[in-house]
Amino acid sequence: MNQSILPKLGVGTFRLEDEVAYQSVMMALEEGYRHIDTAQIYGNEEAVGRAIRDSDIAREELFVTTKVWNDKLNKEGFIDSVKESLRKLQLDSVDLLLIHWPSPESGEPMDEYLGELHRAKELGLTKYIGVSNFTIAQLQQALKILPEGSLTNNQIEVHPYLTNEKVREFCVQQGITVTGYMPFAVGKVLKDETILAIAKKHNVSAAEVVVAWELAHGLVTIPSSTKRANLATNLKALELTLSAEDIARIDALDCNDRQADPDFSPKWDI
Repeated sequence: MNQSILPKLGVGTFRLEDEVAYQSVMMALEEGYRHIDTAQIYGNEEAVGRAIRDSDIAREELFVTTKVWNDKLNKEGFIDSVKESLRKLQLDSVDLLLIHWPSPESGEPMDEYLGELHRAKELGLTKYIGVSNFTIAQLQQALKILPEGSLTNNQIEVHPYLTNEKVREFCVQQGITVTGYMPFAVGKVLKDETILAIAKKHNVSAAEVVVAWELAHGLVTIPSSTKRANLATNLKALELTLSAEDIARIDALDCNDRQADPDFSPKWDI
């Protein structure tokens, strides 16, 4: 997947509901974001859809991602769930459709749900397809199942305390774009002394440093915020260039401090 197809910086909507999600997406679009990330399980596709509609931004200017939840990873429910997502989003198709977790509720085989993912693309419900939270072994399996070149994205947790280098390196080798979610590790890394020192040196915020670090590694990233000022600040990271030394210092903070680790998680690569 060409990096230019997936905007480098998007806005995430995890844990944002109803009016809060609506306002966050509206503010993000007003500030200049054009990449919005949501998911069926977030319960906010309807609010995201309303914000997109009310923004009056042309559809072709936007990049919208959603993800299929674990209970729909089967032939019975998959396509209908995607159509329901589109109804809520008030869109004819999304730009990127992901498998949210490699954890089907009823243990369906990967070839079943990836077959449905590919079918969603063939039906025109999505332009691109990808996965989320997949390990190297699962990506290897997926690459054998899906037509060559169709697996475009793996969305995984990446921040200075969890750099996830092994999976990232594998994705680069395979031409799979990586989206790093939870870039701030739920705010933890924004208080880190090393990051604060680098921020002070550049006269910017800790958030800008973290987002710039993700971008410097060729990652797409999707920080979320309910505050206009923070959304604007995150966007300013596109203008910040970190030195090789800055990047190395942040890389060295990796301590495998994973934030998203539900009981149905795969066996992570370490």
